[in-house]
Amino acid sequence: MAESTVLTESAPRFAGAAPVIEHFDVLIVGAGLSGIGAAYHLQQECPSKSYAILEGRSTSGGTWDLFRYPGIRSDSDMFTLGYRFRPWREAKAIADGPSILNYIRDTASESGIDLKIRYDHKVTLASWSTADARWTVDVELPEGKTVQYTANFLFMCTGYYDFEEGYMPGWPGMDLFQGRIVHPQHWPEDLDYQGKRVVVIGSGATAVTLVPALAETAAHVTMLQRSPSYVVARPSRDFIADFLRKHLPARLAYSLVRWKNVLIGMYFYNLARRKPDATKQGIMQLAQKELGPDYPVAKHFSPNYNPWDQRLCLVPDADLFASIRSGKSSVVTDQIETFTPTGLRLKSGEELPADMIITATGLKVVLFGGMQVVVDGAPASATRTLTYKGMMYSDIPNLASSFGYTNASWTLKSDLTAEYVCRLLNHMDAGGYAYCTPRRRDPSITEEPAIKFSSGYIQRASNVLPKQGSKKPWRLNQNYALDMLALRFATVDDGTMEFARLKNGAHKS
Repeated sequence: MAESTVLTESAPRFAGAAPVIEHFDVLIVGAGLSGIGAAYHLQQECPSKSYAILEGRSTSGGTWDLFRYPGIRSDSDMFTLGYRFRPWREAKAIADGPSILNYIRDTASESGIDLKIRYDHKVTLASWSTADARWTVDVELPEGKTVQYTANFLFMCTGYYDFEEGYMPGWPGMDLFQGRIVHPQHWPEDLDYQGKRVVVIGSGATAVTLVPALAETAAHVTMLQRSPSYVVARPSRDFIADFLRKHLPARLAYSLVRWKNVLIGMYFYNLARRKPDATKQGIMQLAQKELGPDYPVAKHFSPNYNPWDQRLCLVPDADLFASIRSGKSSVVTDQIETFTPTGLRLKSGEELPADMIITATGLKVVLFGGMQVVVDGAPASATRTLTYKGMMYSDIPNLASSFGYTNASWTLKSDLTAEYVCRLLNHMDAGGYAYCTPRRRDPSITEEPAIKFSSGYIQRASNVLPKQGSKKPWRLNQNYALDMLALRFATVDDGTMEFARLKNGAHKS
């Protein structure tokens, strides 16, 4: 997504008198792509552990259930966005949102994970007690009811943005516009854009997805961007995958294609970082080829930053370029001066008529789904922590988060994270440990931004996001091969993770 903003932290609310109704070894928060994957790994690798998934919404699927706008699709291939343990079997490698949602839900139902989900359970506070080696979790239910659960380990799979509302910049004159203003995060089911002039504000993944989809029936669609993004076309089908799936067992073919795509992605990312000018020129040449020799590619598709300083926008089968070529859609690069009753007036003086305006301006960043964290009675802000192996936080015990890559598919990292959490739990069981805590012991480690992206939403979230360290295991690799070695094979007891037993020597459950 192109834009976002930051939620400010509010004062912590401590656990009240709500009844504790159940205890689990592990509580997973979030029933989306990461949460279902985490549950699968837990069942397979820690079969003796009791667990539940707390989901704040009434349905599973997370992002892929929330977003309902036209054309919603993956911006990564499904051979890497899909789970390592369950092959993607559909024809298209760049899949539509409903297909991805079905894949997630089928994974859950086939493994019995769907029976472990507690819907309409919004976690608001997690309070850790070292004396008891457990978390007490406050949960809001419908109609204002609250309950508490306890757990030895908390696994956050809530993503990084606010599901309640998207980011909406404040533009002058919005109340003057006589048409409809819609944010894609809350797409109305009854929205009729057929035969209408539509302006989509934004240049990120949502905008480049919406424009060709809306243009199929709208009178005309204009993508209005303040500044361009890199847009790269890619076939929606992987023909190598199609060939291998005809001649090899499904799991073997899936694994080979997955690694092919991982290695190709790593190669092009590293090439872009080593030779940014040549990479930019190559991307511009491909766009020029799609749009024709007379199209002003330098104006509308040449950002003022290097490739992979922000995430690239993927368009399957060059659908955005085809829509522009056909005249059904167009791109305007300018800034908004004000909304008017009939559209937008731009700072260049141009009037942009519109019957409907779609604000594809991004997401609000929020950690832990907005949940507040308290450790032994004191507020614990992730902002003041270092991320350990990209999944845990300094001085916060028995809590892990699932985060994906910024330069590759989300699930590549979330799968590795779930595997590592299971290794960690099994190590604690084998040693009789009740809890583990990453400790920052090396004074030479300096703090760096957790995500080194120039995207607006990352920059605005700098006072909310945790930091990474200058050395491993506090440093993020953003590299699947390196993370696989570190998380799947490296020792768990690495001298940074502190393991502890309860004072009586028993592992309390």
